[in-house]
Amino acid sequence: MRAALTRVVAGGAAAGAVALVLGAGIGVEGRAANLAPPTFSGPIVATAPLGDASHDYPYSATVDDLAKYGYVEEEFFVEGTANRYTTPPGATGAVVDSGHPYKTRIIVRRPATPRAFNGTAVIEWNNVTPGHDLDIDWLQAHDYWMRTGYVWVGVSAQRVGVDALKVWNARRYGSLDVTHGGTITNDDLSYDIFAQVAQAVRVQGAVHVAGDLRVQRLFATGHSQSAGRLATYVNSVHPLMPVFDAVVVHGGGGRIRTDLGTLKVWKLLSETDVLGSQAAFRQPDTANFRSWEVAGDSHVDQQFVASSRKLTQRDGNPIAPGTTPGAGRSTAAAVGTGTPAGRGQGGQPAQGAPSSAMGTASPCDRPPYSHVPFHYVMNAAFDHLQRWVMDGTLPPGATPIETSSVGPPAVIARDEHGNALGGIRLSEHAVPTGVNTGQNSGPGFCRLYGSHTDFDAATLTKLYPTHDAYVSAVRSVTERNLKSGYILKPDADATIAAAVASDIGRR
Repeated sequence: MRAALTRVVAGGAAAGAVALVLGAGIGVEGRAANLAPPTFSGPIVATAPLGDASHDYPYSATVDDLAKYGYVEEEFFVEGTANRYTTPPGATGAVVDSGHPYKTRIIVRRPATPRAFNGTAVIEWNNVTPGHDLDIDWLQAHDYWMRTGYVWVGVSAQRVGVDALKVWNARRYGSLDVTHGGTITNDDLSYDIFAQVAQAVRVQGAVHVAGDLRVQRLFATGHSQSAGRLATYVNSVHPLMPVFDAVVVHGGGGRIRTDLGTLKVWKLLSETDVLGSQAAFRQPDTANFRSWEVAGDSHVDQQFVASSRKLTQRDGNPIAPGTTPGAGRSTAAAVGTGTPAGRGQGGQPAQGAPSSAMGTASPCDRPPYSHVPFHYVMNAAFDHLQRWVMDGTLPPGATPIETSSVGPPAVIARDEHGNALGGIRLSEHAVPTGVNTGQNSGPGFCRLYGSHTDFDAATLTKLYPTHDAYVSAVRSVTERNLKSGYILKPDADATIAAAVASDIGRR
């Protein structure tokens, strides 16, 4: 069924744009018919080039090469009314009350032509732990998503992200509000905001958020704190009004209930996450649940770090008022297990933390970051997820990281060098040139960075007496991971090429 289309003129920063309103009571194949339909305004016009001091362009516009893949990026404003819900642990909630107005923004990155679209839209719950919006999963998986034709939509669902937008450009974003005029500041409206955006993306023929692309599948994703909120949404809210075909809970979140019908849920975890709390939340794979743990990896990888630094250099570091990024939270809290942002353990105000974004330099106790490319495993997981939803092909399972205690914090079994045993073992870990861990400490976000320490020359010589020996070992492990489904062919080829180009084993 297709919704009736109403055209209205958008105001404010979006003057002259066209808003497309989804008719009330519309569902897609019986799905989510009770969600209030939002109104979209846009695309919101940029009047200045990226990096201009006026900031009159979309905050966090991508630094990646969209033209290389034939992609376009557009920003929209979204407004509607949201419910609040009870969220009992691991159980279906109930509507507390309704009719709370909100207005926020989304960013859409999509193929410019239908022939390049694979039919799936990834809806990312933007992370706000650094005091502003951060599209962490895009920063890690963007190359894969663009080379294989996904639509990506980033949603500013939480107060901190919206308030930071106003700090960055009050004229462009001053009309946004996800607190019902300051009366609801605990992000209770975020679940409906996120779901309403997703539903409208699926009915894209009416709202045109995805241009002329017809979305067939919806995947939700969120990292760290966002993963925690997504896990709550999956357990308590999604069963009331199913919207998504699959959900990727990345780097956080508690246990996922097992009675969610056909919804596919995938937990993607780094060694940092296992150390912090996730070892204690482990649950077995099922026909609709998967969990992968990547040995030696950090909560954010170097792919993320490179892109986030470019964003900070261009757009600065806006911080929502009253927020202290990275302030005194334990690793367990940092990966979405319950301590509120900006509070220390026990909920006490955190002291002495720098207000820096994730990915910026920090005097950590160990050299940051892990050199294990988590995004390679993430790419493979999404590739499996696509087939799992489309035709029921079960993804491969994976051995968890070995632990002697699940904690938290967990105690991880390690080899003679200090590298973790078990888990998915990319060649950067299984054929090591140093010690990669998910551990670190120090101010700010150091606890999330993991660490890398190069082996000395004597150790490298002992392990790899010749360059050919090193390349052969990398090739063998990588081909085994490719066969097992833990890495995709383009990433496997890049791994082997990097080994060939290295000087490991050369004299």
